[in-house]
Amino acid sequence: MIRVVAYIRPHKLDEVKTALGERGITGLTVTEVRGCGASAETTEWFLGEEYVVSLPARIKLEAVVDDSVVEEVVDCIVAKARTGRPGDGKLFLYEEEDAIRIRTGERGLAAV
Repeated sequence: MIRVVAYIRPHKLDEVKTALGERGITGLTVTEVRGCGASAETTEWFLGEEYVVSLPARIKLEAVVDDSVVEEVVDCIVAKARTGRPGDGKLFLYEEEDAIRIRTGERGLAAV
């Protein structure tokens, strides 16, 4: 099992979630986060005034998937979350040793 962790722009969440659902990936954890990467600050305009955004809002999306679908999930997230501008986000992959469904005691992929 692989945990896929993606940091994406908030307005891309519905598009990414829909595309993953179409591929059978429905178990997701979504968290609103703030942070910066290589470009720590950006300048934006709001109501005619310029301001500096040092920690832009992002969505942290997590899903644990079978090893056999990892590349499909990665390709899906990258395709749907990309705008082509700096700050589109990052995607990380982590190996998961086991999963246990508390209610039934199921383990492994059956618990996911």
